[in-house]
Amino acid sequence: MTNPYDFTWSDLIKYEMEKHGENFKDVVECTLNQEELMVKFDSSFGMSCGKPFTLWTTNRVYFPVTYDGAEWVGSVSRNPDGKPTYHLGGQ
Repeated sequence: MTNPYDFTWSDLIKYEMEKHGENFKDVVECTLNQEELMVKFDSSFGMSCGKPFTLWTTNRVYFPVTYDGAEWVGSVSRNPDGKPTYHLGGQ
């Protein structure tokens, strides 16, 4: 049985991008290469396993977020837009 928390950064980034009307065609730069984006890791609680990254699109900046070892992707506006950033993650 596979772990239901086995994801890739590509999977998690795509989920966050969809919330903001973006996709991988909007990527300007990413600190991970294509192979690193596709590495599966356990994103559940315990310890952080995903490789650190930053990904820029024209409108947003995406990055890893963690709480108690659980990992997901957060993002903020790349440019000032007057919208506050709510608390993300914690360690």
